[in-house]
Amino acid sequence: MSDIAKIYRDLQKVRTACPLVHNITNFVVMNNTANALLALGASPIMAHAPEEMEELVGIVGALVLNIGTLREPWIESMIIAGTAALERGLPVVFDPVGAGASQLRTQTSRRIMDQVRPTIVRANASEIIAVAKTQEGISSQRLTAATVAAGGETRGVDSTHSGTGVEDVAQALSEAAGCVTVVSGAVDIVTDGQRLAHVLGGSALMPKVTGMGCTATAVVGAFAAVLDDPFEAALSGMAVMSAAGAKAASRSEGPGTLQLHFYDALYTLTEAELAAHVTVERV
Repeated sequence: MSDIAKIYRDLQKVRTACPLVHNITNFVVMNNTANALLALGASPIMAHAPEEMEELVGIVGALVLNIGTLREPWIESMIIAGTAALERGLPVVFDPVGAGASQLRTQTSRRIMDQVRPTIVRANASEIIAVAKTQEGISSQRLTAATVAAGGETRGVDSTHSGTGVEDVAQALSEAAGCVTVVSGAVDIVTDGQRLAHVLGGSALMPKVTGMGCTATAVVGAFAAVLDDPFEAALSGMAVMSAAGAKAASRSEGPGTLQLHFYDALYTLTEAELAAHVTVERV
């Protein structure tokens, strides 16, 4: 079976199963990610109260943690939900938004990595390097080389890195933390430390719409809810995200209409459109 055929089969699994995905995410993207999950065929829960975390984790297929707009009660909820998911063997997808930009974000990322042990970490290159710096077992020389090759340190929640030089650190993070690592960029990188794949596609308009990276994390969460292999879930989720973005861009005049067409693209994406808009390279 070709990669495109397999990814489309995985997409059909999401559409058929309609998995419930619990998102503890940020104020900026709640509406965006909820609508994207609905268009994809999944069902979102956007809940944050610590008092209901364990109960909700018991009924969902995956948990998405996103630290875009942090407050202490939300951090508490993430730790409660994340540790409950870990105990139940539920997939957790972590988006360390802005890791490296402030001590709060970096320390919270470390807590989540250590206490929750996420199944999948999806972020831009700057954030992946920042998270890798919090993990034991990754040499400082490796991290320094990647930072220099990639072009610098974190600037807010945007990546200062093109992705160049980050592949080695992504593999090291997967090995050290026992997770799948996804680096979003012009070419998306997906690795579990042993397997490695590149996803080519998308559109230059996508970074012009706030929350597209956060949406990718939620989409990956939906695939993780229905697939047993986190590497394949991350790969299929990123490929569908990329293809939908490219399809939407082909019908858009700018960022505003891109978002409008993006939801429709997720909802209507066909196998032929996947083949036309995305390329997967297993390295």
